[in-house]
Order: sequence, then structure tokens, then C-alpha cells
Amino acid sequence: MALKNESSIPDEVRAKAAHAKAKMKPKVYEKELHKLQVELCRLQDWVKETGERIIILFEGRDAAGKGGTIKAITERVSPRIFRVVALPAPSNREKTEMFMQRYIERFPAGGEIIIFDRSWYNRAGVEYVMGFCTEAQHQRFLDLCPPIEKYIVDGGIRLIKIWLEVGQDEQERRFKARINDPLRQWKLSPMDLESYRRWYDYSRARDMMFKTTASKHAPWHVVHSDDKKTGSPQLHFTHPESHSVQED
Repeated sequence: MALKNESSIPDEVRAKAAHAKAKMKPKVYEKELHKLQVELCRLQDWVKETGERIIILFEGRDAAGKGGTIKAITERVSPRIFRVVALPAPSNREKTEMFMQRYIERFPAGGEIIIFDRSWYNRAGVEYVMGFCTEAQHQRFLDLCPPIEKYIVDGGIRLIKIWLEVGQDEQERRFKARINDPLRQWKLSPMDLESYRRWYDYSRARDMMFKTTASKHAPWHVVHSDDKKTGSPQLHFTHPESHSVQED
């Protein structure tokens, strides 16, 4: 994983980064992915039978592989049980609501798994770095997020938070691939290019987010995604009891 000479990276993120260097052969990847998709189908049956409610949220830098990972998770399961939520920028009306309001209204009912492709953690990342919220709003979010998530978990929802960690060199390579591929140019926006320019600002924001929002009841699972094929089978949908930031 190429993260340059950034000294602010937490040990939890730095540790085991060698996982991302190991290239997985296509046949091995397909075999491992099939095993996981079988387990997801079993999970689907269990959730439907028990009425469980699960939230899986994916966060990470632009081009970290969130969309591809979510596609691999959902391609063999029912969209009536696994529902993907990828909210656009808030409307003028939504900007006047409580910050969490538009996310909470999409929370799962019994027998549903909601996958957030980015989530309320926009406030800890893009909104903070790009100046879309004030310092006070950012700090208020960091202060209130852990007790709000405890309320969610205590209410019976299983909350799984996944951070996809991509290196700077690999992110640049993926951006260039999008520029040169007309079928992927729609994925590239001026915001993506600005986020790359502010790499270290995002790194500091990520570190603050981990420090204040990783908890026993809602830990972060860090998955290294420089090699997408290696990263996907590292996902384990468990609820750890002892570590606030877990390397998967």
C-alpha cells in the first residue's frame, strides 16, 4: 500500500498493509468470492427468518472500490432483502433538516439489510475537508456520533462499518484509467480530482474520525483495497467485542 511518508497514519491502518501487495489470481478470486456469496445467501435466509435488521456502511477515499465491492456482495442475493442506498447531495429542503434525518429514514425494517454507499460519515470526510460544513458542525458530529450509534445498536440494529483503504499511487492510477476509458468517465467528477489534491487533508480527517467514532459497539473494519481481488475476500461480517478498529 503506497501511503508515501505520511507520519499521521494510525498504527491500526498501517499494520498488515502487506496484505494489499499480494496479487490474487483470477481463478482463486472467483473461487473465494463464490464461497462468500454462498455465505451471503445463507445470511439472507437467516435475516429473513429471524427478522434481523442490519446496516453495512462503506466509507473510503474516492476510487477505493466501494461500488465494486457492493456489486460483488449484492449480485447473488435478493434486492428485496439487500438494499443499497447511495444518497445524492442534499436538496435545499434536506439541508434544513437534522443532519442524520435523511439517513435514518432509510434504516432497515425487520428482515432487511441496508448497504450505505457512503453514509452519515460524509460529515467527517468530504463535507469537512471541502468546507461544506463548519468546524463547529464537524466537531459536533464527532461528539454525537458514538452515542447515536450506541442508540442504534441498543435498538436492535446490527451496525457494520467498513473503511476501504487505498494508497495514493493506486488512487491516481484508477483516476487516470477513468479519464482514458469512455465507459468509466462518468465516475470521475471535479470533486474526485480535488479530493486527490487534498490527500493529506483527507488523511487527517480519517484519523480524527477513527479516533473519535471507533467504539466497542460500532468498530471500524479496515480493508486494504489496492488490490481489489485481495481486498474483497477479506470482508468478514462479524461484530467484534474487543477492538475498536479491526484490520480485516
